[in-house]
Amino acid sequence: MGAGHAHKLYRHGHSPIHDLPPHCKLAAAFAFVVVVVSTPREAVWAFGLYAVLIAVVAAAARIPAGFLLRRLLIEVPFVAFAVLMPFVAQGERVEVLGMSLSVSGLWGAWNVLAKGTLGVAASVLLASTTELRALLLGLQRLKLPPLLVQIASFMIRYGDVITDELRRMSIARRSRGFEAGGIRHWGVLAKTAGALFIRSYERGERVHLAMVSRGYAGSMPVIDEVVATRAQWAYAAVLPAAALAVCLMGWTL
Repeated sequence: MGAGHAHKLYRHGHSPIHDLPPHCKLAAAFAFVVVVVSTPREAVWAFGLYAVLIAVVAAAARIPAGFLLRRLLIEVPFVAFAVLMPFVAQGERVEVLGMSLSVSGLWGAWNVLAKGTLGVAASVLLASTTELRALLLGLQRLKLPPLLVQIASFMIRYGDVITDELRRMSIARRSRGFEAGGIRHWGVLAKTAGALFIRSYERGERVHLAMVSRGYAGSMPVIDEVVATRAQWAYAAVLPAAALAVCLMGWTL
């Protein structure tokens, strides 16, 4: 898979969570999210317990609360959508602070906020404790279609290359006195986007030819064979198993 590729969400550290094989963490995070989504929205207490579980995992991974909370800001657009739901939903109404709000809309907003926040938190913890290269290896171990893994790999590896190309083109425009200031400059920006696409396409062709000349035949070689022990699988299963117990209580109580 080549050299490791660090990303902004990753926080280097040495903890039991960092040391888990990536496919164990991927499976645990996915199972946790499925359990959270399956929980009835009326079981408000259950989501509080899920938050406690997330906090325990963050503490075990030595991820500071501030780091986690800052990364949760990515869900702000969903929060804005959820805030609007009580105002636009139909059905029974209730007065809250002088405003007429939909009961079903309030429950819907709570459902989106609670489950969305917990899902994003689990994803942030996964990304914070697992390098991108390891995530790709984990996806391979979980038997994700190889073509999808390769596409994701190339997106990660050449995203920075394309970004740097765009930055150089922006510097070149500014060095010639160009400053985008209105609709009359959209044509120049459109030409820039077209040139960036052509350069990226040509770079992709050159990379593909280089790979073929080195023996590429549709699959990438696996250099690191990541294997998980039963103890590691059991350790990773603690989070989804505890969440499943909470979910079952939420349906029965």
